[in-house]
Amino acid sequence: MTEKVLAVENVTKVFEEGRQRVEVLKGITMDVAAGEVVALEGPSGSGKTTLLSIMGCILTPTSGELSVAGSPVRRSDEGALREVRRRSIGFVFQQYNLFPALSALENVEYSLNVRGVRGRKAHEEAKRALDLVGLGDRRGFLPRDLSGGQKQRVAIARALAGSPPVLLADEPTANLDTATGAQVLDLFRDLAKGERKGLLIVTHDPKVRRIADRVVGIRDGRLVRDGAEAAAA
Repeated sequence: MTEKVLAVENVTKVFEEGRQRVEVLKGITMDVAAGEVVALEGPSGSGKTTLLSIMGCILTPTSGELSVAGSPVRRSDEGALREVRRRSIGFVFQQYNLFPALSALENVEYSLNVRGVRGRKAHEEAKRALDLVGLGDRRGFLPRDLSGGQKQRVAIARALAGSPPVLLADEPTANLDTATGAQVLDLFRDLAKGERKGLLIVTHDPKVRRIADRVVGIRDGRLVRDGAEAAAA
């Protein structure tokens, strides 16, 4: 049986401001297995970014259950949420979020430092992560000297560093041209399979379907049959 590294069950999220009450998620149940690539598609305002934030332990659900790497995550303990993020989840964002004054290697090392890995161990793990994404010859380059695709590869290496079981990507190809985006997606799939990571990609990019094992659609806070139905809304 395939190990589920990320799962939500009957998750809801309600935002309240004054007399306004907006139910963004309405009983979401889904999971991601080790080595699986799942694409989450839906129009703006569908709830997909909120769901990603809950699965990444950035937001807490109003109700429902979340488990990461086989362990339940308690909503009330911010310290526990921070530890789960640090230990078990790697994030890749649309904007890369690299430190401009740090080299590619130093950017990855810094993420390891935040996770409690320091010194020679962090240095060697950062080198390994950059080698995995094909940037072993760009370790000393600053972000300004890297192409968009190379910056995104550094961001992926940073997410991989420390070997978290879960990778979450939010519109990772949005700032890339078609050819570079396709290369990054192929890299994502190879890493998810080779490193046995559960990978969830929130996207508007139909090319993600090519590398996904499964496409999940979301519309008006509920899951639908697939992303095509969600996108048609």
